[in-house]
Amino acid sequence: MRKIVGICLSLLLGTPGIAQVQQNIASELVILNIQTGEERIILRENRHFEAPNWSRDGTFLLINSGGLLEKISLTGEKSGIIHEGIVSSANNDHGLSFDGQTLVFSKNEKGLGSRIYTLPMEGGQPQLITPAYPSYWHGISPDGKFLSYCANRGEEWDIYAIPTVGGEEIRLTNSSGLDDGPEYSYDGQWIYFNSHRTGRMHVYRMKVDGSGQEQLTFDELDNWFPHPSPDNQHIVYISYLEDQKGSHPFGKDVKLRIMNLGNRKIEDLTKTFFGGQGTINVHSWSPDGKWITYVRYYKL
Repeated sequence: MRKIVGICLSLLLGTPGIAQVQQNIASELVILNIQTGEERIILRENRHFEAPNWSRDGTFLLINSGGLLEKISLTGEKSGIIHEGIVSSANNDHGLSFDGQTLVFSKNEKGLGSRIYTLPMEGGQPQLITPAYPSYWHGISPDGKFLSYCANRGEEWDIYAIPTVGGEEIRLTNSSGLDDGPEYSYDGQWIYFNSHRTGRMHVYRMKVDGSGQEQLTFDELDNWFPHPSPDNQHIVYISYLEDQKGSHPFGKDVKLRIMNLGNRKIEDLTKTFFGGQGTINVHSWSPDGKWITYVRYYKL
């Protein structure tokens, strides 16, 4: 009964990772230089794709469309489906280990909801890591030993960690309201996440054992999915202009922002655009820390 309630609640809240193919939409895959503001449109198509990753070696981008993971070159050429016939029903929560050897993805399973799998990039069979559900992946530790994710257990959405090889999950947050988007810093010292614990969505961080939880944003925007930079000096995140009541829907006015973690200064990286769910759900930095990748949308 508890698991059924959790699935229903996820649908109501719009929990990250529930990917729905939008109709009559054009999608642009963009890379943005955080230092100069230069933007390059890598791919524009009259279809819905989302949740870009930048590969850890910097040679390609990974997007999700219709439950499949597609490999895109930095100049927009399509390089095919990743593990076609093996990876299916993938949602927005996917990415690569720091050494680039392992693909981690959350998969929507009929009658169960989302569970997390790992798969060697060179091929093989997916390994189920989280038998409990729903579970939505967001981060992997730099040493590859732990995964961080958002999960509903006992009608409460919190952040958990689990060994990458599977095992007992570790609860890291225990607050009322949705805690989501947990991503490890590149130095392995912090997990950045977003939380609705105050009644508004804001960005937080904590030590990797769940201690030292600290709020980082305090404005009137709805702030989601903080992604720490490779040099550990900044985070980039997405902000809805209006209160979304704990949800992160598609098709809203949003912008990308960057915070200097040294002085906590925040600046806009983009102007307001049409986006939201699917824009920048998962780790999106280039390895050199100069670029991020995201998706913006247009109505046809």
